[in-house]
Amino acid sequence: MRRLIVTENMALDGIVSPMGDWFDPAAQDDELLATNHEHQAAADALVLGRQTFEEFQGFWPLQTDDRTGVTDYLNGVDKYVLSTTLESTSWQRSTILRGPAAEELAALKDRPGADIVITGSVTLVQSLWDTGLVDLVRVFLYPAAQGGGRSLFPDGTGPRFTLVDSKVHTSGVVLLTYQPAG
Repeated sequence: MRRLIVTENMALDGIVSPMGDWFDPAAQDDELLATNHEHQAAADALVLGRQTFEEFQGFWPLQTDDRTGVTDYLNGVDKYVLSTTLESTSWQRSTILRGPAAEELAALKDRPGADIVITGSVTLVQSLWDTGLVDLVRVFLYPAAQGGGRSLFPDGTGPRFTLVDSKVHTSGVVLLTYQPAG
């Protein structure tokens, strides 16, 4: 069975909605870029909520000078957007999933393939914590504070996790990898 991996970029204050300049996907150190390439090589599917999908679709396909490889990866990977309102998409290799998120993702996990990654998509991620579908959570913790915005755990409570790996990058970004506890 494929793994479902939540990957989020987070400021020190727990905020995952990038505002300001603390998160710049093009301003990464070589070590962090290598980590991202490892993750990309292990995944053949990207799942996004509608809002994140529309933001990505409006940005990434238009990038022409991206030296990080993110644009090529996002344009080439199979993308699944969970939405009941999105009518259609013109972004290559994109599929709209209209059913309940847990059912659609359980079916996707049962198909042959590599890792499935969810990034951004805070509302979608929050809906999955209690489903047992999430296998790993990767948090790229950036050395900056946002001062406001969306959190993965808006009520201050959530599931418990066990740290399985950590890596400090030369830029000060720390990758924390967790498994759901229990």
